[in-house]
Amino acid sequence: MDDIYKRNVEMIYRICFMYLKNSTDSEDAVQSIFLKLLKSNTSFADPEHEKAWLIVMTRNYCKDILKSWWRTRKVELARLPEAVWRDDGDRSGELLDQLLALPDKYKIVLYLYYFEEYSIREIANMLIRKESTIQTQLAKGRTLMKLSLGGHYDK
Repeated sequence: MDDIYKRNVEMIYRICFMYLKNSTDSEDAVQSIFLKLLKSNTSFADPEHEKAWLIVMTRNYCKDILKSWWRTRKVELARLPEAVWRDDGDRSGELLDQLLALPDKYKIVLYLYYFEEYSIREIANMLIRKESTIQTQLAKGRTLMKLSLGGHYDK
């Protein structure tokens, strides 16, 4: 279990952050996901099966959190005066802000494709969508990112 945690904790945190948009909720979600794994006694055929299982579990858990009664009735952090959840001052923060502002169906596909380096077929299997849908969402997500960044992005 320790090895599974070490191999996947950062990836799980990033996916949680993509959905939940704050570090506190993301840290709680990571803990809950690994507790579920521990309680499930699930065995994996290989590291890719393990990673795919954790990604699907993470997506489902985060979606449940977002639909919860408590979450829908809280005041968003952005509405609080002088609330800042990140202050790094560089353009990578702008890129992250724009990615997080995308609808879920685009941001998770972009994240899995570019950051976790999954193929379109693998993403389609994980998210239970058609490959053509994933391709369309990647294209639309790229377009939305480009437009939100003023038509270009230079590192």
